[in-house]
Amino acid sequence: MIPLAIPNMAGNEARYLAECVATNFVSTVGPFVGRFEEHVASASGARGAVATSCGTTGLHVALVALGVRRDDLVIVPSFTFIATANAVAHAGATPWLLDVHPDTWTLDPQRLGDALDLETVRGADGKLVHVRTGRRVSAIVVVHTFGTPADMDEVAAVAQAHGLPLLSDAAAALGAEYKGRPIGRLGADLTMFSFNGNKTVTAGGGGAVAGDDEELLGRVRHLSTTARVGANYDHDEVGFNYRMTNLQAAVGCAQMELLDRFVRRKREIRRAYDEGLAGIDTVGPFPVPDWAESACWFSGFVTDPETADRVRAALNDEGIDARPTWKPMHLQSPYADAPRSDVSVSDRIWRRIVTLPCSTGITDDELAAVVGAVRRTLPQ
Repeated sequence: MIPLAIPNMAGNEARYLAECVATNFVSTVGPFVGRFEEHVASASGARGAVATSCGTTGLHVALVALGVRRDDLVIVPSFTFIATANAVAHAGATPWLLDVHPDTWTLDPQRLGDALDLETVRGADGKLVHVRTGRRVSAIVVVHTFGTPADMDEVAAVAQAHGLPLLSDAAAALGAEYKGRPIGRLGADLTMFSFNGNKTVTAGGGGAVAGDDEELLGRVRHLSTTARVGANYDHDEVGFNYRMTNLQAAVGCAQMELLDRFVRRKREIRRAYDEGLAGIDTVGPFPVPDWAESACWFSGFVTDPETADRVRAALNDEGIDARPTWKPMHLQSPYADAPRSDVSVSDRIWRRIVTLPCSTGITDDELAAVVGAVRRTLPQ
């Protein structure tokens, strides 16, 4: 089987893990955690970062730090992995589902602005209220889909105009750039990265929240360490046990040392599929807008839904792990009743996407085999 996306343990992972065991620093205290946070901050262009137990907990604690409260609404693109919406629900809030742009698969800034202008009012207390539900709108989450940055200048301008904090779900976008700027310096108040096993660099799990505001990052750190005050068992609010372990961070440090190499390979994989499938009328490439240098976490192609299903089945029969992509949030049972604006683009695209093997350790021969198998299966 040629797998979809698996870790590439090509660096100092074993040596760093052995150091953890030898020093007995295996839990949430240990030198690799701080080193890992420095790596993430430097790679993302942010001033600082806080490591968390996973990406979802990073999103959750970031939302709470930004002021999201129970019964609020938080704007989320419907086309995303369910963890984005789940983090909103963990904060006691509800996603307000908006659509993505067909040319980027990321939050459409025009639709975002229109929804806020037409569907909200400013209350006497200054809060932004969703007219239909009467609920406070407290934040916007933008997702950099498959590692491709959203149009952040436009999204950030809308957020600023409406006085809403902006959180970037950059789970798979470490190494991406927008108009020449790194992914952590694009106008979001906080940016979350995931280090799950299928990400370009992994810690076997884990996440990180990056940003420039030291006070805000301090709040994330405080909340993620059970809101403990001082050396004794004093806690000043309800916090979370969300810190990354030194073992995870050790693996993460070794992987971060290889980030540039791995992102280059991800981009080579994207080019190989785009070039190998060029000229076939029934398929198209993943979108990459002019402003973006994508991290190319996932790669593949787009076709009609029936062909997509048939190709995935045929490739899996040949030992090639081809997958569908995320079912939009408005079609998921937990969020079937969530408020939504028009989500027709999300409805249209998700069944048309085929993701192909894109591990950074994939060989050129394996890439050629995948391209050949796809071409054999598709009508020419």
